[in-house]
Amino acid sequence: MLPLIMWNWQQPGWPEFSWDKARLAKAEEMFLVTGGVLLGSVKHLGTEDGEELKVEAMSTEAVTTSEIEGEILDRASVQSSIRRQLGLAAEKRRVRPAEQGISEMVVDLYRGFAKPLRAQTLFAWHRMVMRGRSDLSGVGQYRTSSEPMQVVSGAVHAPRVHFEAPPSSDVPREMARFVEWFNRTPPGGAYPLPALTRAGAAHLYFESIHPFEDGNGRVGRAIAQKALSQGLGQPTLTSLAATILARCRAYYAALEAASQRNDITAWLCWFAATALEAQQRSIAGVEFLIAETRMLDRLRGQLNERQEKALLRMLREGPEGFSGGLSAGNYMRVTGASPATATRDLADMVEKGALERTGEHRHARYHLAIPVKPARPVTIDERGEIRQ
Repeated sequence: MLPLIMWNWQQPGWPEFSWDKARLAKAEEMFLVTGGVLLGSVKHLGTEDGEELKVEAMSTEAVTTSEIEGEILDRASVQSSIRRQLGLAAEKRRVRPAEQGISEMVVDLYRGFAKPLRAQTLFAWHRMVMRGRSDLSGVGQYRTSSEPMQVVSGAVHAPRVHFEAPPSSDVPREMARFVEWFNRTPPGGAYPLPALTRAGAAHLYFESIHPFEDGNGRVGRAIAQKALSQGLGQPTLTSLAATILARCRAYYAALEAASQRNDITAWLCWFAATALEAQQRSIAGVEFLIAETRMLDRLRGQLNERQEKALLRMLREGPEGFSGGLSAGNYMRVTGASPATATRDLADMVEKGALERTGEHRHARYHLAIPVKPARPVTIDERGEIRQ
C-alpha cells in the first residue's frame, strides 16, 4: 500500500502552487496604492526624522521577528547596533551576539533588497540570526541530520506533529529550485508575480522546505520582506513581523493548514490581509513621528528635566503607547520625583498639552496627546473584498 500523502511537498505537482488570482486582485491593488501613500508620507520627513524612522522600522522588525520565535531582545541595544551599521550617532551600549546578528540581517536586507537571492545570502543571514548559538552543528549551511525535521508540540510521550519537512538529503535540490523560482518571479523577471502573491508564496515555499536546523522562521520572514520591497521598488519599512506577532497563533495555524495542500489561496489571503494591516501600522508610525516632532518643537524650553525624561520615555513606545498609560507611580520611578513633585509635573504637562489625563486620584493615567489612528484588523472575504 502506498504511504498516505500528508504534506505539500509529497503531493503531485509540488512545488507548482495554485491560487485564485481574482480573489487577491483588490488586495494587490491596495498594497501598491498604500505603499505609495506610505512612501509619500516618508518624503515629508526631514533628514533626521527620516533616519529615525528607518532605525525604528528596522529595529521593530528585528525585535518582533525574534519574539515570534520566543527570543526576547533588548530593543535599545538593537537600535544602537543598527545606528552604528548605518553610520549614525549611537550611544555606547553592550550588544549581545543575538542582538548584533539580527541587526546585521535587517540592515543587509534593507541595503540589498533589490539584489537577486543567492544561497550564499541565505547562509549569511542564517549565521547572523544564529549568532552566539553554540548548540547547533550546522550554522550557515543547510541541515544534514538524518533525523526527520518536524515541527512538534505537546508532551514528549504524545507529541503532535504540525509539519514534517523534506529529508535533509533533498534540501540542496529543493533550495536550488526555490532560489531559481524566486529570481524568476520579481517585477521584470521571466515569470513576474504580484507583490503580495509572490511574498506569501515565497514564505510558505521556504518554510515548507525548512532548510536550516533552526532559524527558518526569521530567514523566511526576511525573504517575504525582500519580495515585498522588490514589488514596490524600494525598502518597504513595513511592520510585517510586528503584525504577525500580534496574530501569532493564527499565523502558525495558517501555515500548518497551507502545508497540507498545494492550492494556497487561503494562505495567500491570510498573508495579504496581514501585509495590508502591516502597512497601516507603518503609516501610523510615520504620522506619530511627524506629530512627535511637532510636539517637541512646540514644547522646547517649557519642560523641566524630569518632564522631558518621562516624555521621551513615553515617546519611545511609539503609536502603541505606554502600556496602560503612565501613572504617578511610573513617573516617580522613571524620574526619581517625590509624590508631590510628580503630581505637579504631571498636571503641568497636561496643561501644556503634552499629556492627556484619564481617571481620578490613584486611578489617574496619563497618555500622550498625539491622536493616531490604530491599525485595524484586515480580512479578505470569499469574493476578494477587503474588510476592515
